[in-house]
Amino acid sequence: MDMTNRTVFIVGGTSGIGLGLAHRFAAAGSTVIVGGRRNDPVDGLATIEVDVTDPESVLRARDRVLADHPDLDVVVTMSGVMLTEDLRDPTHFASAETMIATNVLGTIRVIDAFTPHLIERGVGTIITVSSGIAFLPFPIAPTYGASKAAVHAYSEALRAQLLGTGVEVAELVPPAVASHPDIASRNPHALDLNDYLDEVVGLLSEQPTPHEILVKGVLMHRWAERDGTYAELVAQRSKALAGLPGR
Repeated sequence: MDMTNRTVFIVGGTSGIGLGLAHRFAAAGSTVIVGGRRNDPVDGLATIEVDVTDPESVLRARDRVLADHPDLDVVVTMSGVMLTEDLRDPTHFASAETMIATNVLGTIRVIDAFTPHLIERGVGTIITVSSGIAFLPFPIAPTYGASKAAVHAYSEALRAQLLGTGVEVAELVPPAVASHPDIASRNPHALDLNDYLDEVVGLLSEQPTPHEILVKGVLMHRWAERDGTYAELVAQRSKALAGLPGR
């Protein structure tokens, strides 16, 4: 995709990967609006308050964005939350509900809000965000992985249904990225944020836009089953379960 002269709304773009991607689009010459649970400007970027778990909040945000930017042609559904769970303890269900509400229903809600506008324009891009964990489970975060697998499946179906409308669908599939200092301290294997964004921008800029934005660091996750490393890698990742309380 051409990242220049686009009008981009990044939902969940007030921090982390979303904010980094916002700056990359802006540096390429695009107009960028970020959405999050705050409405004060972030790093000089216009910000619109939006809570993806609240249908009315999403519709208000859509109306504000389209009123100010009727040429909007890129929507990025970046909002997500990752919580660990102990499936032996039924109280984990509250965490599961939170992740499904944000990661799955929030993604669908944002897409539904903007799809009619993009179809009417006859051109545009929807970028969804799944995870390497969608393809290679991290057993300490079971619902997170399930939610991101759902985003992947939904993205595939959305792409098929929008075929011929001029609206393309790209799925960003991040591995662990040091988007916050605490992630870097907990996971020394997490990719440097700027290095990750460099790869992402290179892939997004390809013509045609890849269906999946797969940096080198996520290929081991994406293709583990094909490569015969799936069981071994899941076993390695299951070692984190020892850190759950009472284990």
